[in-house]
Amino acid sequence: MKRRKHSKEFKLQVVKEALEVGNKALVARRYELSPNLVQRWVKAYEEGQLGQETVTHSSSAEIKRLEEENEQLKKLLGEKDLEIAILRDLIKKKNPHLLKNWKLPSSGARKDIRLQKYWRF
Repeated sequence: MKRRKHSKEFKLQVVKEALEVGNKALVARRYELSPNLVQRWVKAYEEGQLGQETVTHSSSAEIKRLEEENEQLKKLLGEKDLEIAILRDLIKKKNPHLLKNWKLPSSGARKDIRLQKYWRF
């Protein structure tokens, strides 16, 4: 097997993608590289050996804030889904004739286990 030499720009591109994705093996597969090679490049990048760019990690306070915001949004989404399910159930009980033209959500729609008891269509 012939040994390849990769440019610094290519290495930086692979390293940045590996850090963004968080899965070095997946990025290695995408570029047909060894996962160990990508790991070495990431380590060299973090030590500052691949160039003058340094790794910028998000502060733990920012990560915590984003996680809290994410949890709030998930809770809000769950509440809205539950509200929709309850309203559909109510329509089904009070106006069964309206269900003849009712379209169910597509198969790719979000399915929440907590709401399945309300979706009896």
